[in-house]
Amino acid sequence: MSGGEKTRFKIAASFEDNGRIILADEPTSNLDIEGIELVEGVFSKHKGVIMIVSHDREFLDKVCNKILEIDESKVKMYKGNYSDYLNQKNMELEKEKFEYNEYQRKKKRLEKASRELDKKSNSTKNTPKRMGNSEARLHKMGNQKAKFSLDSAKKSVNTRIDKLYKVKAPRKIDAVKFDISTRNRVYSKILIEGKSINKKIGYKSLFENAEFSINNGSKVALVGKNGSGKTTLINMILEKNKDIDISNSLKIGYFSQDLKLLDEDLSILENVTKDSIYGETFVRTLLADLRFKGDYVYKKASKLSSGEKVKVSIAKILVGDFNFLILDEPTNYLDILSIEAIENALKNYNAAFLFVSHDRRFINSIADTIISIENKKLKTYSGTYEDFALSKGKNSNNKSKNSNKDDIEKQILILENKLSNTIGILSTLTKKDNKDELEDDYQNILKELKSLRELLNK
Repeated sequence: MSGGEKTRFKIAASFEDNGRIILADEPTSNLDIEGIELVEGVFSKHKGVIMIVSHDREFLDKVCNKILEIDESKVKMYKGNYSDYLNQKNMELEKEKFEYNEYQRKKKRLEKASRELDKKSNSTKNTPKRMGNSEARLHKMGNQKAKFSLDSAKKSVNTRIDKLYKVKAPRKIDAVKFDISTRNRVYSKILIEGKSINKKIGYKSLFENAEFSINNGSKVALVGKNGSGKTTLINMILEKNKDIDISNSLKIGYFSQDLKLLDEDLSILENVTKDSIYGETFVRTLLADLRFKGDYVYKKASKLSSGEKVKVSIAKILVGDFNFLILDEPTNYLDILSIEAIENALKNYNAAFLFVSHDRRFINSIADTIISIENKKLKTYSGTYEDFALSKGKNSNNKSKNSNKDDIEKQILILENKLSNTIGILSTLTKKDNKDELEDDYQNILKELKSLRELLNK
């Protein structure tokens, strides 16, 4: 059995036991998109409890109604799907920022008042020499009284500073911000073109008179069922098959699932800089954006987890002397933050690339062209994965669906703005009654957003 078949078999077996609680650890692993959607349907209809570990954001949005987060040794439950969880996390972050800024503002104001009182106390004048004894005594008594009053006020201010509720600075989550420019630009309009492609593996025919082309600057997702020939087509491109024309100026960087790009005896930094066309400073910035910071870059590749090896391998080809990338399942073994880091890296990559993935949100976020393997042919669709999914088997309803989709997107935009305003008001309120009322409004907006997003994804 293939990996995908094994996964389906295990899921079917777990449901046969009629367990009220099902624990599913990465249930979409090794599944193609059709398989993932099948599992989504089965999980959504289940009447019992399902606890899922998954890094597939689209899957979590479709199936889950609660998110249990483990963060810095703390566990917290959030109502709603993954998108709702993100909204609530953003709201928490906004609150943390506001509370920290308020704490800093109050502290600075009190510290300034303390310094001014101290300055006034120290500047209280001594008794002038030409004064008589009785006048001097009165002057001295006045000064002492003023100084005592100022010192008492200063002590009171310092007590208020000490009693201020200390608020920790919110954690900073650095966004990936690097921009990778290729040095060997290609000027051909079409980079790779296949005509009359025929391919058999043993007795199984994968392609029959199939055709495709990849234009300069395009970000292409190759999709298809498991066993349909995605990896085979990639190998045909790499081997420069006679049915496939490749631009002479193309330098292809290839990321494969076997992770053989890395030298196990070298460190992270050594592996990435080895064939890099960029200096060490740039490489270290890239590695930091991929969460390899400080002395961690000196860790040997042999000691890395599978997810870390994936990130280092992708970093290595991003800074290599290439002007076209082929990535075969680049999100395997990665957690959500790492997937988003790779996602942002590829969005900022300014050359064409081809990638295979079953992560629908990843594809939708990056690809502007979809090549789909269907009935031994290669069909090309312009646009995002959402556009591709809408066009599949729904041609007669496309117009009405697109119109309805536009209306839903407008409603979502209005609610998102409303949500943002609510967060802003919540951040400034101090009275509990008003806060409770607004918290209810916030939860209701979230529910509306969730139902609209579900409609949009159908």
